[in-house]
Amino acid sequence: MVYSARTLALLLALSISLVTTLFLSLVENVQTAALVVAGIISFSSSYLLVFVILEFLIFREINKIYRMLGKLRKKELSGLTKSKSGALNPLQKINEEIYSFASLKQKEIDELRKLEAFRKEFIADVSHELKTPIFAAQGFVHTLLDGAMNDKNVRTKFLKKAAKSLDGLDALVQDLLTLSQIETGDIKMHFETIDLGKLCEEVMDQFEEQAAKKRITLKLSPHHGKLQVHADWQRITQVVTNLLSNAINYTPEGGEVSITFDVGKKSITTEVRDTGEGIPPQHISRIFERFYRVDKSRSRGKGGTGLGLAIVKHILEGHGTQAEVESKIGEGSVFSFKLLKIKAKEV
Repeated sequence: MVYSARTLALLLALSISLVTTLFLSLVENVQTAALVVAGIISFSSSYLLVFVILEFLIFREINKIYRMLGKLRKKELSGLTKSKSGALNPLQKINEEIYSFASLKQKEIDELRKLEAFRKEFIADVSHELKTPIFAAQGFVHTLLDGAMNDKNVRTKFLKKAAKSLDGLDALVQDLLTLSQIETGDIKMHFETIDLGKLCEEVMDQFEEQAAKKRITLKLSPHHGKLQVHADWQRITQVVTNLLSNAINYTPEGGEVSITFDVGKKSITTEVRDTGEGIPPQHISRIFERFYRVDKSRSRGKGGTGLGLAIVKHILEGHGTQAEVESKIGEGSVFSFKLLKIKAKEV
C-alpha cells in the first residue's frame, strides 16, 4: 500500500497531537479546554510541518528520482535535466549522482552513434572508391575477351588502361593500410634530428618528371645551413610528398609550385605553395577528411586516392602539430606546417 504525503502527514500529526495531549494530561491542574487547544495547535503545526517536509523535500525528490530511473530504463537519457533543489534537500546527493551517471551514459551513447555513423560513411566511401578502379579494369579485360585481344594495338592500349586502374587500386589499399596503422598506433614515430631542407630537396627531385609534363616550374627556396628539426624522416617525407603531389595535380599547365621555409626562434615552418585553382572557403575545413573531394569528378580524374591529406593530418598530429591552409580562388593555395627546431648546441 502506497500512502500520499497528505495521508502520512495526517497520521503523523494525529500521533504527535495524541502524545502531546496525553503528556499534558499528566500535569496537575490542567483544564480540559487547555488540553483541547493544545491538541489542536499540536495537530495543526505538526501536520503543516510534516506535510511540507514530505511533499517538498522528500516525495517531490523521490518522484524526480523515479522519473529519472524510468527514463534510464527506457533509454531516454537526453530528456534528463539536472535538479535545482536546495541544499537542505536530503535526497539531493542521490539525485545528482543519478544525473551524473545518466549524463555520462548519454555522452557514451552519443559517441557510439557518431562512431557508427562514421563507420557506415567510411564503409560506403571505401566501397565506392574500390569499385571505380575494379570496374574499370574489369571492363577493359572483358573488352579484350570479347574479341579485342586479336588486335595488337587495341590489346596493348586496354592492357595499359587495366594496369593503370589496378595501380590506382593498389595505391588506395596502401593508403588505407597506412592510415589505419597510424590511427591504431601500429606505426610508431621514430623521432630524430633531420635536415628539413635536404628532405624537401629529395622529394622535389622525385616530382621533376611529373612537373615537366605539365610545364610546371618547381622551386625550392634557398636557405643557409641545415634546417634541423626533431621529426620522423620517413613520415615527414610522406607529408611533403602528399602535399607536393596535390599541388602539382591541381596546378594548371605553365604554373608554379614552390617550397619555402620560415625559420623562427623555436620552430621551422614549411610552406608548399601552388598557383592552382584555389579551394572554396566552405571546403577548407573538410579537406583533411577521408575521401573528401572539393570536386569529386575532377579530383578523381586527376588521380589520387582521396586519403593523402588525411594521412598528412594524422602524421602531423603525431608530431604535435597540424597543417594550416590558406587559399584564394584563381590564385592558388598554401599548405604549411611547423616542426620543432633543433638548436645548434643540441646537435
